[in-house]
Amino acid sequence: MKKITLHHSLESLPDSLPDSCLRSFESVNHEADFFTSFAWLNNLWTHSLSEEHDLYLYEIAQEGKVQLLLPLCSRKSGSRWGMPRKLCAAANYYTSLVRLMTYPPLADSQQNMQQLVASILSETPRWDSLDLHPMDRDSAQFIEMKQACQHAGMAVQEYFCFGNWYLPVNGRTFAEYLDGLPSRLKNTLKKKRRQLEKSLALEICLFDGLAGLEQAIADYELVYRSSWKSAEASPLFIAGLMRTCAQLGHLRLGIAYLEGRPVAAQLWIVSQDVASIYKLAYDEAYANLSVGSILTAYLMEQVIDVDHVAEVDYMTGDDAYKQDWMSHRRERWGLLAFNLRTVYGLSGACWHIGRQQLNVFFSTIRRVLGNAFH
Repeated sequence: MKKITLHHSLESLPDSLPDSCLRSFESVNHEADFFTSFAWLNNLWTHSLSEEHDLYLYEIAQEGKVQLLLPLCSRKSGSRWGMPRKLCAAANYYTSLVRLMTYPPLADSQQNMQQLVASILSETPRWDSLDLHPMDRDSAQFIEMKQACQHAGMAVQEYFCFGNWYLPVNGRTFAEYLDGLPSRLKNTLKKKRRQLEKSLALEICLFDGLAGLEQAIADYELVYRSSWKSAEASPLFIAGLMRTCAQLGHLRLGIAYLEGRPVAAQLWIVSQDVASIYKLAYDEAYANLSVGSILTAYLMEQVIDVDHVAEVDYMTGDDAYKQDWMSHRRERWGLLAFNLRTVYGLSGACWHIGRQQLNVFFSTIRRVLGNAFH
């Protein structure tokens, strides 16, 4: 008999969860990647989500062994009377990909998801909708979760989140990879590096552990404040992420210094043969020197020739510069499911899905009329 347990706190995990559940987090960290680990979830929740959200961590176990963990959350403002009750993935703008935590991987996954969705819909007060994003639309988890929601009688809508550029290394060395880059980028790297080494003292430092990390975090934050980027919505998250990754051996923090001043910084995370380019920034006063591109090339050489990763992932967004460095594109999508047994769920389905169908209808009419006049 499978048992579903709902947890509302991460701080009490060692005391409140069975050992099998904690081991499952560790197993996920080992078998999958850092972004589906307890370490990632703990930092995200502690430094970004917890202030405005309530946690709903669902655990499915059989005979004391965890088979699935699904971290969800709900906005505290959504608990007010008269407001729609929406349950979402424990994710936000810091999250590039949402995946369920399964242990062992994919064990009875379809049955587990159906049981989980049914359990969520049976709670009182009732949930009006379930929103999971960003996900891999082609993954078994996305497909099975969609089917589980439909099996439970929910109305389901898929929606596009963002593009994701990535590079399959395919066993190449960095020199072979560099040779395949656009000529414009290769010439810029060669020219600017030679220029910097002649006129200014250029030094690039790599931080992959706890040694020197606190000063490196301060240097990163100085670069970030001097860049074009807006202030972090959750100021403690990135520093916490760096410390967490350093402790686990995932950190690749590169900082470029000109005459001792930090002018460019990039946070990369290496886990399970994938190097994820998580954050980058450079001082706008040095934009014409292409220090950011030089630092990217340095870290590319590190992850390809030293870490021997199989893939480099530029994560979130279709920024034009990413296409110079990456070779492939995929998409991340969301899954929005409405509970048709509640007023807000039914009205949400009519508004979102009904509006989508109307848009398709009018697009078809416009296309037919347009063809008629050509």
